[in-house]
Amino acid sequence: MTGFVGALVEAWDELRIHKLRVLLALIGVAVAVAAITGVTAAVQMLSQAYQEQFDRDMGRQVTVAVDAWAQGEQSAPPAALATEYARVLERYDITWASRDLATQVPFRFPDGTRPTEVRAVDPDLGTMQRIQVVEGRWFDDADVDALAPLLVVNRAFLDRLGASDLSEPLTVQLGDVTPVRSRVVGLVEDRWRGAPPEAYVLYDQLTRWYTPDAAAGFYQPAPTLKMWVPPEIVDDLTPRLRSEIGAAVPGWEVGTYDNRSTGGAALDGATRWVALGVGAFALLLGGLGLVNIALVTVRYRIREIGIRRSFGATSGRVFVGVLLESVVATVVAGLVGVVLAVAAVKAIPADVMFGGLQDRPPFPVSAALIGMACATGVGALAGILPATVAVRVKVIDAIRY
Repeated sequence: MTGFVGALVEAWDELRIHKLRVLLALIGVAVAVAAITGVTAAVQMLSQAYQEQFDRDMGRQVTVAVDAWAQGEQSAPPAALATEYARVLERYDITWASRDLATQVPFRFPDGTRPTEVRAVDPDLGTMQRIQVVEGRWFDDADVDALAPLLVVNRAFLDRLGASDLSEPLTVQLGDVTPVRSRVVGLVEDRWRGAPPEAYVLYDQLTRWYTPDAAAGFYQPAPTLKMWVPPEIVDDLTPRLRSEIGAAVPGWEVGTYDNRSTGGAALDGATRWVALGVGAFALLLGGLGLVNIALVTVRYRIREIGIRRSFGATSGRVFVGVLLESVVATVVAGLVGVVLAVAAVKAIPADVMFGGLQDRPPFPVSAALIGMACATGVGALAGILPATVAVRVKVIDAIRY
């Protein structure tokens, strides 16, 4: 152990002596390590952003959805379906769940009554699908008992009302024949440019205050039940749900599906390998420069090496000493590169560059370890050839220099 520490100290002293020779090569190594580390961390953030976008569209992993539809003549959802939904949530101890019904509801805008896209949901959907409210708030459990419907609307809905923000109380009439005044409590951004007016409302409030005109042939379809569950229970849970809910509502077909997907992992893996390949190529170029400088340095130190050998230095000691010079140099360059990468990644405005991350991941330790491993590896590879040349130096020939 003492010999290894001595070799490290000796390698550091040699680097201090020849610092001008190795500086340019080490700059290349530091930049390459910073690129590998920074891109690895950025790929992880990109993967998180992709996952969050997937969560907004399909729900968090893993979301199981239950659909029910009538066979034959269409009819309103039976009361037994709502009862069975509540029962399965309690039976399987499911914490996060929401009914989700996409329908059209008439609203009385300043320019007339217009049917508007509405999603009738439960409060849990905000967490399950990462719904981002930019102004106001999302629903909470107490809102179910409110004396009038509450709405979370998109910006196009707000524009149709002739309002620019929620700084003042904002209401709109919901329904056509017997409208009820509803209050806007939250604002979300449009899903795409030019999106039509859309609104979220609590499912229980919608069914309490608005009923489609059955005489005109309009019926409220059954809501989809969405549940956020652990991945390990999905395969066992879905057939049980189909069987139990189907038995509770005869004459209705029940189907289940989930959002398990490996697309994000495949994207993450492919992007990571491309980034590592580009960084490794840059690191290789820096290593080649370090090899050239180390060979020149060994050439100038042949007399010193010969004197050491004459005083009993073994081939192994000479080999390790020359090898450690390259390793120590690249480790120092690697540390500098990792620090630069951490500073650069921390300075990235993730909410802009990565689509508004809700859960920004910390700087991955694995990225720093990869960068340091690459730096150490290229230092070892760059030092093998000069160390081999140094070992093959004959004592008598070296002393003649």
